Amino acid sequence: MRIVMIGTGYVGLVSGACFADFGHHVTCIDKDAAKVDALLAGRIPIFEPGLDDLVARNVAAGRLEFTLDLAAALPEADAVFIAVGTPSRRGDGHADLSYVHTAAREMAPHLRPGAVVVTKSTVPVGTGDEVERIIREARPELDFHVASNPEFLREGAAIEDFKRPDRVVIGVNDSAAEQVLQQIYRPLVRTETPLLMMARRGAELTKYAANAFLATKISFINEIADLCERVGADVHDVARGMGLDERIGARFLQPGPGYGGSCFPKDTLALLKTGQDYDARLRIVEAVVAANDQRKRSMGRKVIHALGGEAYGKTVALLGLTFKANTDDMRDSPALDIVRALHDGGAKVRAYDPEGMEQAARLLEDVTYCKDAYEAMQGADAVVIVTEWDAFCALDLRQARELLKAPLLVDLRNLYRRTDVEREGFRYIAVGR
Repeated sequence: MRIVMIGTGYVGLVSGACFADFGHHVTCIDKDAAKVDALLAGRIPIFEPGLDDLVARNVAAGRLEFTLDLAAALPEADAVFIAVGTPSRRGDGHADLSYVHTAAREMAPHLRPGAVVVTKSTVPVGTGDEVERIIREARPELDFHVASNPEFLREGAAIEDFKRPDRVVIGVNDSAAEQVLQQIYRPLVRTETPLLMMARRGAELTKYAANAFLATKISFINEIADLCERVGADVHDVARGMGLDERIGARFLQPGPGYGGSCFPKDTLALLKTGQDYDARLRIVEAVVAANDQRKRSMGRKVIHALGGEAYGKTVALLGLTFKANTDDMRDSPALDIVRALHDGGAKVRAYDPEGMEQAARLLEDVTYCKDAYEAMQGADAVVIVTEWDAFCALDLRQARELLKAPLLVDLRNLYRRTDVEREGFRYIAVGR
């Protein structure tokens, strides 16, 4: 199959490279000339483990290419995937669909008869109808199809998620589109991956519902962690006792400083807006959004409390800035709220992250960025683990104690055992323990 991917961001680049690895011919299109030039030169604009090798291999094989020329790529395409950004719109939290609508308008003159237009971007219910209307308005005589194929990629494990997914959700309103998408995903048949065919609106809503439910699990276990601290229980015991119940499952029951990233924050807000538009208030999701916002702010207060309730004039070593490990994504990262709270309290912040410091520097001022964790700890009054990078799982605690002004470890990801840390003379503050 000949596939065109509009957008070379996280979703578009990963999806395009994986489709090419399946054996399809994929052309990825972007309006950003600098980004396209970088990709043509073999430079990957995002950090995702294994993506550079995957792209290079398929470019070398002639199955993957990058271009600015939409008009040249589209006439031969069997399927055109829209993988542009849908950020939260300022003011109301609704998904900004301007990039999706622009893509639909610009592709319309160049689509071949029988082409399938697929929304890969995360979009609210009814977006496929609007894409179809835009194209139909421009080409009333054209025989084309519109489908929904939402992505379920975890940053840091996106290639594995694409090639070995739990399921592939496909929303179609006609058999022709269904047949094309089944052929595109045929390589997954050998792994017995479920291809869930449903109506287009059902697929659009499935994406939001899934992310909102996962966000709910995160916020729930974080609140249980707070209760554990007060009643003298260990949240990991509680989470394991819950997670072994097959009806609940163990995933997304790890307590921490709150969720962030490119999906959960904007998708929960967009789902709330959809509920408002259709007069179906989503009270549970409302509570999740509020709880997570409060969670991130409270982590800054937790650090200040560990410092004795006074942060003025003190220095804090922050290990981890990205919202999770194995990504350089700083969007809605808990670290942003923690740093702001520490600054508001008069503290100085020294920070290290294996991949996120370039992005963080654009968002956070008055932070000293260090070459490694140990440089960050030099002369600090406390060290705080914010992100669960492997590099922070086996710190040399004796060296850390020598570098720190005070032996205080605030572990917001529960990477350590209390006995191990206290044996080295540290005061240890964890989450839900």
